[in-house]
Amino acid sequence: MAMATSQLGGASTKIVGLRSFEGFRSSKATHPCSVAIRQQPIRRTSLIVKAATTVAPKFTTFKPLGDRVLVKIQPAEEKTEGGILLPSTAVNKSQSGEVVAVGEGKSIGKTQVAPTVELGAKVVYSKYAGTEIEFNGVEHLLLKEDDIVGLLETDDMKDLKPVNDRVLIKVQEAEEKTAGGLLLTSSAKEKPSIGTVIAVGPGSYDAEGNRIGLSLSPGNTVLYSKFAGNDFKSKDGSQYITMRVSDVIAAMS
Repeated sequence: MAMATSQLGGASTKIVGLRSFEGFRSSKATHPCSVAIRQQPIRRTSLIVKAATTVAPKFTTFKPLGDRVLVKIQPAEEKTEGGILLPSTAVNKSQSGEVVAVGEGKSIGKTQVAPTVELGAKVVYSKYAGTEIEFNGVEHLLLKEDDIVGLLETDDMKDLKPVNDRVLIKVQEAEEKTAGGLLLTSSAKEKPSIGTVIAVGPGSYDAEGNRIGLSLSPGNTVLYSKFAGNDFKSKDGSQYITMRVSDVIAAMS
């Protein structure tokens, strides 16, 4: 076994087994006890995108449990209204689909509450909700009923019917000019947090399974949390947002 002796302030110190430290190399520094540590290469991690869970073909039926529903995802728009083909990076993730299976509902205390959505209903759901599932070769989403924000009775978002304790708000347009009359660029416009209530849901449930009505009504002008809810655009270009009533801060008149 190799032995080395270094001089530290006049005292002799023995260092045993110095050769066994493979990761050390002598430093070019002038200090007799300086060593340099060999740096290991930095490992770069790549982003992993999770694919939808694929259900084997031998399974022909799919029954959600509890208050869950199975939604067949509506394909995302791949073209603009003018017919221009969009690149994959510009295609917005779909947030709507058709209900193809429902669970038995949820239990609140001793009360069993039936599902509030029916088979065939066209629904809009929260952007990051649910589990993607490929069933019979088609993309579906398994999500809780509470993740559904509204029912689509037409193909225009302005006609969305909110569910449970959610409200639909038409967003007030952002100011185009400053108080001094300077024209603002789109990047300089502050995101508005004021709008008009267009529709309200039937309310949430109390501890006994009874509906609690909402305190807001269509026509109310409200102030809401700036980063709450789900944003949508109607066919005429107007901006709408759906959110829980608890994210509405104040009603103004």
